Amino acid sequence: MELGVGAIVDGKVTGITKFGAFVALPDGRSGLVHISEIAYSYVNEVSDHLHEGQEVKVKIIGIDQAKRINLSIKQVEPPPQRAPRQGGGPRQGGGGGRPRQGGGSRPMGFVHQAPKEPTDFEDRLKQFMQSSDSKLSELRYIEKKGGNRRGGGGRR
Repeated sequence: MELGVGAIVDGKVTGITKFGAFVALPDGRSGLVHISEIAYSYVNEVSDHLHEGQEVKVKIIGIDQAKRINLSIKQVEPPPQRAPRQGGGPRQGGGGGRPRQGGGSRPMGFVHQAPKEPTDFEDRLKQFMQSSDSKLSELRYIEKKGGNRRGGGGRR
C-alpha cells in the first residue's frame, strides 16, 4: 500500500515524547503526530491524550525529503463547533474592542486592515505568523532595494 499525503489510515501509537507521538503505519513504516496535531484543544502533555499501544486514525499531512511522515489526528475529524458567545449574541456594527483614535501614521507604508477577530489560540497564532511574515518580507524587500537610507546623501 502506497502512502500519500491526504490519505487517512489506521495506526498504533508506539512511542510518546514531549513534542508528539510516533505511530506505526500499516506498511511497516512509522510517522510522527506533532503535539499541535493531536487535538483541536490545547495539548500540554501528549500522555493526557494518547498512550502507547492505542489504535488511532491518522491523516498523512506531509512527507519530507528524508521520507519522514508527518501525521495528524485532529485533521481526521472536522473541527468542533464553537459555542456562541455569552452576553447578547453577535456584535452589531463595526465596533468592539478598543475605540479607534483618529490620526496615527504607520511607518514604512504598512497598511492596517482591521483583522477578523480570532476565535481561538490557533487562529490568533496563525494571524500573528501571517502578519509577521508579511512585515519581514516587506523589510527584506526594502533592504534589497535600497538598503539603509538613514545615513549620508539626501533623498531622491
